[in-house]
Amino acid sequence: MTTAAFVTVKPGAIVGALGKKFKITHILGVDNVLAEDLESRRIERLSVDQLEPASSASTSLTEGIPTPDLEDISDGDWKQAHERFAIISPLLADQDRTRAKVEQAAATAGVHAGTIYEWIKLYTNSLQLSSLIPQKRGRRRGNKGLDESTEKIVRSAIEDAFLSKQRLRPQEVINRVATMCRTAGIDAPHPNTVRNRIRELRPDRVLRARGHSDQARNKFAPIRGNFPGADFPLAVVQIDHTEADIIVVEDETRLPMGRPTVTLAIDVFSRMITGVYVSMEKPSAVAAGMCLANSMSPKNEYLAALEVPGEWPVWGRIAKVHCDNAKEFRGAMLSKACEQYAIDLEMRPVKVPHYGGHIERYMGTSGGEIRTLPGTTFSNTRERKGYDSEKESALTLKEFEQRLVDFIVNVYHKRLHSELEMPPLRKWEIGLLGDSTQPGKGIPEVPSNPHRLRLDFLPFVERTIQPYGVVIDDVFYYHEVLNPWINATEPNQSRIKRKFIIRRDPRDISVVYFYDPEAREYYEIPYRNAAHPPISLWELRAAQKRLRAEGEAHVDEEAIFDAVERMRARVEAAVTKTKAARRQIHRIKTTKRQAKSRATQPAERAAPERTELQVDRTPMSDPMDDDIFGSPIQPFDIKV
Repeated sequence: MTTAAFVTVKPGAIVGALGKKFKITHILGVDNVLAEDLESRRIERLSVDQLEPASSASTSLTEGIPTPDLEDISDGDWKQAHERFAIISPLLADQDRTRAKVEQAAATAGVHAGTIYEWIKLYTNSLQLSSLIPQKRGRRRGNKGLDESTEKIVRSAIEDAFLSKQRLRPQEVINRVATMCRTAGIDAPHPNTVRNRIRELRPDRVLRARGHSDQARNKFAPIRGNFPGADFPLAVVQIDHTEADIIVVEDETRLPMGRPTVTLAIDVFSRMITGVYVSMEKPSAVAAGMCLANSMSPKNEYLAALEVPGEWPVWGRIAKVHCDNAKEFRGAMLSKACEQYAIDLEMRPVKVPHYGGHIERYMGTSGGEIRTLPGTTFSNTRERKGYDSEKESALTLKEFEQRLVDFIVNVYHKRLHSELEMPPLRKWEIGLLGDSTQPGKGIPEVPSNPHRLRLDFLPFVERTIQPYGVVIDDVFYYHEVLNPWINATEPNQSRIKRKFIIRRDPRDISVVYFYDPEAREYYEIPYRNAAHPPISLWELRAAQKRLRAEGEAHVDEEAIFDAVERMRARVEAAVTKTKAARRQIHRIKTTKRQAKSRATQPAERAAPERTELQVDRTPMSDPMDDDIFGSPIQPFDIKV
């Protein structure tokens, strides 16, 4: 038989497509038609380039249940399909399968032998796991009474217009449905019918189809099975930063200051929040370190300082910290601190944010609570329309931190967690104390010196000790505790000057912390010139930058502190005018509070005459720029 040179495309024409024979029923447009499968009587949407002469289509059609879209299969149905496959899998591979073996499998599964035969038939016909998902009785999902042709048009319009990277609005989908129905010569459904079909779509499917695959994976994809290694409390802790969706105000003027940064850590086993750090600075290694130190320390004093009631019974050494590849997590400071406490620091594989799902999902939970506070910025500009976040702002940074911690301790920890099927606090207790089904790990060890713990997570630099003490970023520090180490050399290497670890809190650099290798303790080393005021690292950097901009050939300590005083005077004059000035005032006040709360050293602070010896002016690395480990980062292995 001679094959036709052209295929007629009009209602009533018999055509071939997909190895089947169809009868065209409606024309949808220049490149799409609706056609009826002559054997199954199902209406299909076909593109014109799929059509071929009917004589070339196979008349042998495969029977069976249509394969559903994998995005439409619920986690429960998918799990049940796996269970059914596990039951029939030995029978599929059995060459000597008998009725007795089938009945034995049926008895084990608690079903009739006929059901086992049906599952075998379904799977062998399709060789697809989805064939074993439970088939619901009654009308199929999405079939709400429309005739099949109209239903197909609605679904086609949603696929083309809504589930696409064009991200068209529902009204545009409604208009397209009306146009397609008019072209096909059938009545268009009510607009609400189309809206209902759109509402029924799974949110993760919508996000993926509209070009947001990462969001869909982070927000909706299940974390299948247990997180590797998270078998007990503090086995794995995830940490991350977020900019809070709220504007906070300056303490005294009550004027808007900007959005704070929140650093949070969460225990993967129990979903308990282990630590928090709130500041007005950008994400940094300091924030990460302070959050981890807070995670491992008892929190009674912290809660008392915030005047938050309740208990936060989380402390102890973390076995593994899991974080993303941001540079503040890859820095030498954080690496060394984790090594010090035998904490395994693991990086999330690049571009696989799903592995950080626990902390990111909590970020979403806390974000929802934050958006109920005055001054919220909401999650996007559309939600914020008509709401002046700065005008409505009312909380200071401390008040915001107080609300956040109160929510963590007295709401989140105590309410039912959907994945755990119990509150995080209860899961934490079971992990430590055990229950009737499993033994507990025991109460975590309490840090013997929380202050030392915090120090170990501060940025550090290595310096030799000179007769003048030490100098860091052109600022001199001295205390007589350094005297035994002046011009010390490396053990067994007399030609090499010995370097010592010195740490600094960027919020207050009026003291640094010298680690004595013999006493194995840190000692506070103050400014050599005690008349200088406490300043922050950010003020120091700004003063150095201003002096260089003014053409200063040599930037020394006196010039730096003179510049700081000039800048502080300008900031105080401008505090009511700009948010940047208010943030700077906040930094200054924070630095003063840090200095005031620090205990006075009992030792006498001698200040010997300054010598003309060579001064080590190597700048201390900025914790904001703390970059990479000495060894390359290897993605960790996770099986899901």
